[in-house]
Amino acid sequence: QVQLVESGGGLVQAGDSLRLSCAASGRTISTLTVGWFRQAPGKEREFVAGISWIGGSTKYADSVKGRAAISRDNAKNTVYLQMNSLEPEDTAVYYCAARRSVIIEQISGYDYWGQGTQVTVSS
Repeated sequence: QVQLVESGGGLVQAGDSLRLSCAASGRTISTLTVGWFRQAPGKEREFVAGISWIGGSTKYADSVKGRAAISRDNAKNTVYLQMNSLEPEDTAVYYCAARRSVIIEQISGYDYWGQGTQVTVSS
């Protein structure tokens, strides 16, 4: 059983940066595709970024492209999401999720989920 634990969220000002962490246990993270999703109040959960276990390829939502970077540290069994130039519109609960195949944006395609970490960006 794979367990995911997110951390790194907090209250920041517009223009600041944050690095979110997704620590995995129960399986080597290099064998998983990991996606970051977010859910703002009153909105549906949406895909933010993903990193594939196949060659480490990455994918980003248009809303964060150029401001976000997803990476993986196999030694720490952790995936990171670096978010720069944060905007109030980035305020949401951020979740990481994992699956055993390629990166997809559909929530239903992920088998394992963390509990989420709150990111609040003030203007």
